[in-house]
Formats: sequence, C-alpha cells, structure tokens
Amino acid sequence: MEFQQMRYVVAVAETGGFTRAAERCHVVQSALSHQIARLEKELGARLFDRTSRSVRLTAAGAAFVPVARQTLQAAERARAEVEAASGEVRGRLAVGAISTVAAVDLARELGAFRTRCPQVRVSLRTEMSDQLIEQVRQSVLDVAFIGLAPGVRIAGVRQQELSRGELVAVVPPGHPLAGRAWTRLSRLARETFVDFTAGSAARRQRDDAFRAAGLAAADVAFEVTTVEFLAKLVRAGLGVGMVPETIAAELTGLHVVRVRPAPERVERLVWSVLGPSPSAAAFLAGLGVDPG
Repeated sequence: MEFQQMRYVVAVAETGGFTRAAERCHVVQSALSHQIARLEKELGARLFDRTSRSVRLTAAGAAFVPVARQTLQAAERARAEVEAASGEVRGRLAVGAISTVAAVDLARELGAFRTRCPQVRVSLRTEMSDQLIEQVRQSVLDVAFIGLAPGVRIAGVRQQELSRGELVAVVPPGHPLAGRAWTRLSRLARETFVDFTAGSAARRQRDDAFRAAGLAAADVAFEVTTVEFLAKLVRAGLGVGMVPETIAAELTGLHVVRVRPAPERVERLVWSVLGPSPSAAAFLAGLGVDPG
C-alpha cells in the first residue's frame, strides 16, 4: 500500500468524485482510477460504489478513509516537526470557522500568520459548529472557531473560551419592532423566523432560550447555513432573525433590537487533543493561546 494511493482515496472521498479528486491531486483521472483499483485489489474490497451520477464510499471505504487520512497527516506532521526543529515552520494550517465568528478578526489573523510563516499552506473552511468540532476530532482541521450556548460541554478536543455575548434580533425596515430599542422574548416568539438549520449549535442557542423562558418552539419558515443569507432573507421581509450582537452591527439595511431575556453564546477555539502541529502551534501563539 502506497501513500499516494491513500491520498487518492481520501481525495475522492472528500471531493465526491474522481474528476475533482484528480484535479486536486494534479494527475489525470485515468491514473488516479488505476491506482485506486490496484489498492482495492490489494485490499480485496471495493472502497467506492460508482454510478454514472455519483461516487459513494462502501462500508469498507468508510472504515478505510479515516485511518488513511490519519496516516497521511501523521506523515506530514513528522515532516513538519523535523523542519520546525531546523527553525522553519512548514506544512499546512487548516482553519475552520463559523460565519458569525466575532471574537477575533480572522482575516487579519490569517494575514498576519501568512506573513510570519510564508511556507505554510493555509486554508479556511466555513461550517456550522458541530461539523467543525467533528472535523477537528478527525484532524481534517487543525483549529476551529465555534459558537455554543453557555454550559455546553464538548469532548475529544482541546479548547479555550474566547468571548461571551448575547444574541439580538434583526428585523427589516417597516417591521413593528424596527423602531424599538428592545423587546421581550415572548413578543419575539410570535414572529416567523429565518434561522440556522435544525440541530445546529447556532439554532440551539435560541431554542434553549425559548425553552428556558417557557415559550413554544419558534415558527421557522426558512433555514440557512450562513449569516449573510439569513440577513438577505430578513431584508426581504421573510421573517426575523437572531444573531450575535457583535455581528448585527455589520448587517446593513436591518434594525437591531435587544431582547430580554437574551439568548447567550460563547465563542471558543478548539484544536486536537493530540496537540497542535508546528504550524497550528505558531498560529495559536499568534492569538496568545497556550496550547498546553
């Protein structure tokens, strides 16, 4: 079994297709397909179910990919550690973040990091908190900025609290609440909502506040995954939304209304329990975070 074969399998699993995987790996598709077929023959099991429209992992493939990914990352980590011992930080830095991260100016921090460590390949992925936490656990991401309700415990990662804040309501111009500085949560509960997807950490922050206040579940007509799309739908008059106070000020064309009692949230930074790679350690140090 070769590292290149494992790299090809992981690429297909992550991109969802042989063509996109070949583009990522900078090889022709026929060569990538041939190497994966050789590996399947060696393993005695098919890793993918292929149809004309889709490529899906088999049970064997689902078992193989996490181990292959960890093996590749371990090899890359070993190389990075040797280079770091020689005084140069190389390798990769994979960062994840929720779309409402406000505890840090992420664009500025990433720019500063690239200046300090120009040999590191930096990538950024925006997802919901639950997905980001799982990707840190699987070492797909080195670090992630997430938002959770106070008191929520997460296992399998190291973490540090960055900030605490409240959610506020955002409403379109002309809305009955648009001219008010604040409103009660019970009044807001009568509205139709634009909200994040059911089950997400961002959605639970508001759901928990409703539940704690003895209110019925909100009427959520539109579900989104980014704050930008939430704001767009609210501007169109399709409902009201709730976002972190620090983010609300950046959403033009909307009125911000404080809520009492206000849902709370905590922003945290998470990284692997195995400890940071040299590049992740350098990034954490730039944030003033001690990885422990």
